[in-house]
Formats: sequence, structure tokens, C-alpha cells
Amino acid sequence: MMCVSLNTFAQEEIAVQKYTAHNKGKFFISWGGNRDSYTKSDVNFRGKDYNFTVADMKAHDKPKGYHIDYVNPANMTIPQTNFRMGYFINDHYSVSIGWDHMKYVMTQNQTANVTGYINLPADQAGSIYNGDSSYYNNRPVDMSQGGAIEGGYDKGVTNPNGTAFLMYEHTDGLNYINTEVSRHDDISKWFGLPNIDKVQINLTEGVGVGVLYPKTNTTLLGMERHDDFHISGYGLSAKAGINFTFFKYFYLQGELKGGYINMQDIRTTTSSDDKASQDFFFFQRIIAVGGIFRL
Repeated sequence: MMCVSLNTFAQEEIAVQKYTAHNKGKFFISWGGNRDSYTKSDVNFRGKDYNFTVADMKAHDKPKGYHIDYVNPANMTIPQTNFRMGYFINDHYSVSIGWDHMKYVMTQNQTANVTGYINLPADQAGSIYNGDSSYYNNRPVDMSQGGAIEGGYDKGVTNPNGTAFLMYEHTDGLNYINTEVSRHDDISKWFGLPNIDKVQINLTEGVGVGVLYPKTNTTLLGMERHDDFHISGYGLSAKAGINFTFFKYFYLQGELKGGYINMQDIRTTTSSDDKASQDFFFFQRIIAVGGIFRL
């Protein structure tokens, strides 16, 4: 009789256990958008006939705002987006892979100091910028199209052929492909919510590491751009966020994510001799929607 009673009690406990009470064994997938901020960066450009560094380059993101492209399958990769899928190895920890599609655009309307040398053949449009290391010794350069080097060019003329000194961006994009380990904690009780499956509130924190796979669009001294995907470096990141899960299977998540990017092998022109390198810190604000389920 006692065995039967204990067995019946155990079955009742299992029957009332909520779906959201345990995460182990669940999969999740999410899609969202981001806004990005970047620190200033020293960017080195080097090739057969030049080697110079643009100091403290300013850059910004390229938001699309509220747009149908975020959910249009044909154009979903055009805006700044975030994709992630993962698995809970226990109730509190998950492992995931993701793609942070950021956009990095050099601020064109800026003057930056340049150090190095440029010695292009005279028949190239960019040769108007030729100068040795004594000329480009922390020299201010106007990066706007048709801009000028402070003090004029060696040839004593302003930019006659409209060749911009530099246009530089990772807009398709600054792709951070990464793996994350995250912790998740149910804080529903902080808000007086019972353990129910209709609404659950979670805190999440995580760290990540990955590679940078940008498609860099660079117009450098009038040379033809490379403009193709290329593994260029690595990134490290950390994040914190809040997750609202509704009706067991659906969630809305907001995250703050920061990290460090180091790219020492950026393709800039059609010549494999031409490279760029830079490192900087980034900060993302992310809103994503997703689903969580057991297979």
C-alpha cells in the first residue's frame, strides 16, 4: 500500500512539472538586428609601392531602421543582423554558434593623420598622393571625396581627377562568426511571477570567440577594389541580456555585447600584394526573436 502511494505521489509531481522548469536538452534558434559602435582604430595599408597608417580612424555602422528586409528571405542578409542556434547542456549553461552581421563604415567626413610613404607609378591616378616618409610624417589628410592633403600635394595642385585618398568599409559586412558559452537564470520570482509556462523572465550572460569573415569594400588611391569575402582575423566577445519566454516555445531577447576585433589580413585591391590591418573594440545593441524546443 505504501509503495503504491509513493508511486502515485511521484507521478503527480511529474505531471505538474512545468516545461520551463528545466532547460537541459533543449535547442534554441534566434534572429534579430543590431546597432553598433566602434572605437577609433589605426589602420595600416601596405602594398608593393606604399606602406602607410591612418591614425585614429573614425567609423560608424550603417543601420537600415525598421524594414521588411529583416524578415524578407531574399534580403535578410542586407541589414545588420544576428543569427544564433544552440543547445542547453544543462539547466543553466548553453553552447551556441552564431553570425553577427555588423557593418563598419569609415567616416568619410574626417581629417586623419597619415604616416608612411606612397610611391605609385606616375600613370596611376593615385600617384597624385605620392610622398616619402618625411612628407607623410603624421600629416593631416582630408578623407572626403575630392579632399586635400594639408599643405597641398607635391605637384602643387588640388585633387584634379577626383580620386579619393581612401574609402573603406566592411559593409557586407563585418561578419563575426563565433561560438559562445552562456549561463541562463530564471528570475521570474523577482517580479512575483509563479512558475508558469505562459511567461518566464531569464538573465543571460556569455563569452565568445570566433573569426572575422568580412567582405571589404575599399577604394584605395584609385585602385580597383577586391570586394570579396575573406577570413581576415579573429574576435573575442562578452555579453549580457534579458530574455522573455512566452507560451513555452517563443522568446524575445535584448542583449548588450562588447568585444575586441583584430584583423591582420584584410584584402583591399585585386592584387594579393595589397593588404590592410587594424584592431578595435566594438559594442552591439541587439534585439532578437527566437524559439526554444526539444526535438
